[in-house]
Amino acid sequence: MRVLVTGGTSLLGSVTAAQLIAQGHEVTLFQRHASGAGLPEVLGDVSDGAKVRQAVAGHDAVLHLAAKVGVAGRANEFDRINVEGTRNVITAMRAHDVPRLVFVSSPSVAHTGKALVSADASPADPENVRGDYSRTKAVAEQLVLNSALPEVVAIRPHLVWGPGDEQLIGRIVQRAKAGRLAVIGTGAALIDTTYIDNAASALVAALERTPAVHGCALVVSNGEPRTVLELFERIVQAANVRTTIRHVSANIGKPAAAGIAAATGVFAPQVEPLLTPFLVEQLSTAHWFDQSQTRSLLQWQPQISLAQGFERLSVWFAQH
Repeated sequence: MRVLVTGGTSLLGSVTAAQLIAQGHEVTLFQRHASGAGLPEVLGDVSDGAKVRQAVAGHDAVLHLAAKVGVAGRANEFDRINVEGTRNVITAMRAHDVPRLVFVSSPSVAHTGKALVSADASPADPENVRGDYSRTKAVAEQLVLNSALPEVVAIRPHLVWGPGDEQLIGRIVQRAKAGRLAVIGTGAALIDTTYIDNAASALVAALERTPAVHGCALVVSNGEPRTVLELFERIVQAANVRTTIRHVSANIGKPAAAGIAAATGVFAPQVEPLLTPFLVEQLSTAHWFDQSQTRSLLQWQPQISLAQGFERLSVWFAQH
């Protein structure tokens, strides 16, 4: 297939593009800046409908990863990129009769604060989720699944990490080096994560099996839930950082996080707050998922265990 990958310079985008090529697909990248990957590219912003139409033309499928992530930033920026950008992709696909769309979503589109224990992929709930990222990804997922395109699927990779990751690994290591790494309470909440290669191979499987899973939303993870404390310990150990992980009471953490987030939003809206109510909730609430349906429908299994992933992470840090 001729596949357009939006957000191709992201860690997940680049690893997925490499796996698609290894499977014999032709890949074109669409992103704001040149990647230097040696692949065909169209440069532009997903909020630019004309550029998106130019990029989509001539392809058989689109893998839509481009998004504004995180908790910092203005609400209208999340809407512009995550919602209007997705709408532009759908419109362009209709205009060029491109049938197949894999939308990279997030489990946070259905996380309203309650513990998720061996959970299924509940419907996206933009009105009750936490934060502008989750809200706009939920709206975008609904747009995709209701788009009337003939072959669509939403894949929700959960907490993707690996060598070179700055979203999760980089922030944890940075805070550990500064002596500011903390867990909420005992850090015993169980959470799922996904090693980068596994997340990418799940997206490739979804792209190849989209007709069979049309209209589905599927959570992807390693299927190896671990406590927050163990994950933090393994990450800082892999980075060879000596630190003491602090424990913060949820009764203290929640109001403090609300104050920090509010102040940051007023005075520095583009700066990631040190602590937010959403982060406190994520660090203190179980969220792990039943993977049986995902693996059955995609005919997919993760190939890299968490233990193997941490070994690879240790090697990467040693080399960098």
